[in-house]
Amino acid sequence: MRQPMPPQRFGATLASRRAVLRGLASAASIMALGGCARLAGPTVQLDVPDLSVNPTILVATTRKPAEDGQGERFFGSERASKMSLARAKLTPPPADANRISLASMTQEDWRLEGIEPVKHLSNLLVDTTGLRDVLIYVHGYNQTFETAAIDAARISDGVRFHGETMVFSWPSKASLFDYGYDRESAMWSRDALDQVLSALIASPNVRRVHVVAHSIGTMLTMETLRQLYARRGAVAARKIGAIIYASPDIDMDVFTSSVKRIGPLARKITVITATNDRALAVASLIAGGVKRVGAAEKEALEKMGLQVVDASQEGWGVLNHDLFLSNPQIWKVIRTAIDAHVADTRTHTSS
Repeated sequence: MRQPMPPQRFGATLASRRAVLRGLASAASIMALGGCARLAGPTVQLDVPDLSVNPTILVATTRKPAEDGQGERFFGSERASKMSLARAKLTPPPADANRISLASMTQEDWRLEGIEPVKHLSNLLVDTTGLRDVLIYVHGYNQTFETAAIDAARISDGVRFHGETMVFSWPSKASLFDYGYDRESAMWSRDALDQVLSALIASPNVRRVHVVAHSIGTMLTMETLRQLYARRGAVAARKIGAIIYASPDIDMDVFTSSVKRIGPLARKITVITATNDRALAVASLIAGGVKRVGAAEKEALEKMGLQVVDASQEGWGVLNHDLFLSNPQIWKVIRTAIDAHVADTRTHTSS
């Protein structure tokens, strides 16, 4: 969820928000936040990511392509009759972008420059040399296509990911008051996400598929993994790597039921929670008072055999819902989860 904003100031407010996020992430790195030991786990060397060498991400979206005059450059908020595939070219921030004035909070961010359409899923990875991992980002409520694509790049860059980065973008109205539309659009998109995951795990060029999902996007991801595992079983369990659920906007009862249905995939889940996530508190009220997974107590989730990171003390803002976009210690948690599955893959390959 995003904080309320007047429609005419969306662009300026979004830019300001991203600048603040990046600035505080930089400040956190410099000052070594008190939560470092609690969140970081094993020491992780954050080296140069592939995205900095080739700033291109893969795109799969169920959004309708934007029309002239709609105020969006590539894809809009309406539901498309078929999924679109593309490669998106981005421009990274300057190399010294972390040198920010905390007084002004002005800073350049990733920019989405252009889209190259791709006809078939099998064509997305044709230029890949050898085995590659893929990191898929599934966004949450109140997002444009452009912000989702940029967030995918920021996460990949933040965790120093080696491999291909993809954004799966479902139709969001990008409006604070369209939660219902967004929630239904996310669930409507699960067959398309299933197609993407199925194609990736079947590709000879893909070693492991890692998923980072946020908010409502976690519900979409969980339901998709459930139907994928029911159909593909051991193949899905072998090729799906780390599954990161950041601030999951999922009913606890529904989530508990799904965890029991996905077999060994459940052991690959890391949940990032915050009991003071105010966005999820609102979502709980809308859902009839049922607690959301992202605001649950750590112990309740650990009893399911899941890895849980309680980020309640790491927030700085009003909502505490987007911590995974800005907190370097949470980036380390994500990277550690990914590295664990990459190492596991290499062990099995060499044996």
